[in-house]
Amino acid sequence: MEVRTASKEDARDIAYLINLAGEGMPFYFWAQTASDGEDPFEIGVQRAARTSGNFSYRNVHIIENNHSVAGMVLGYLQPNPYDLSDISVYPDIVRPAVELEALAPGSWYINAIATYREHRGKGVATALLKTSEELAFTARTKTMSLIVASENKGAKRLYEKAGYQVIDKRPVVIYDGCLHGGDWLLMIKEL
Repeated sequence: MEVRTASKEDARDIAYLINLAGEGMPFYFWAQTASDGEDPFEIGVQRAARTSGNFSYRNVHIIENNHSVAGMVLGYLQPNPYDLSDISVYPDIVRPAVELEALAPGSWYINAIATYREHRGKGVATALLKTSEELAFTARTKTMSLIVASENKGAKRLYEKAGYQVIDKRPVVIYDGCLHGGDWLLMIKEL
């Protein structure tokens, strides 16, 4: 397996995997902005191909297995301080996650990590977590953060095994296509 920086050509894989990691929330938002007859997934592909913003291929690392995309991680340094003065402009379903993000200012934030089903159980996510730690060291932060649904027990177990601990939670606001209920959990790892 090989980890590499993503390129614009990876946008289709990134969009698919970000939706998987995002518990269906990205597709929900893409569908909200789609015009009549427009495929919401194509909106996600266009967004992944952007050169700016947090959801951009420039913040993604891809892992390949035999020259095939196996998974990806989207991560970046959180602002410090993290400004919540505009929290009211965020949709209700996003607000809990934004509130949790703000509790880890200056951390290397793993916004999304996902593996294609056929590549699961092969160490892909573990390798991507290691890559994220290397990026955090390069960014000179000593804290990693991520958010996971409490009902996503497999992912939560993986993060706990990697040294992440739950430090706070907020209830999931259910939306069309929501994969898990329960709570959003903010998990932190000190490096």
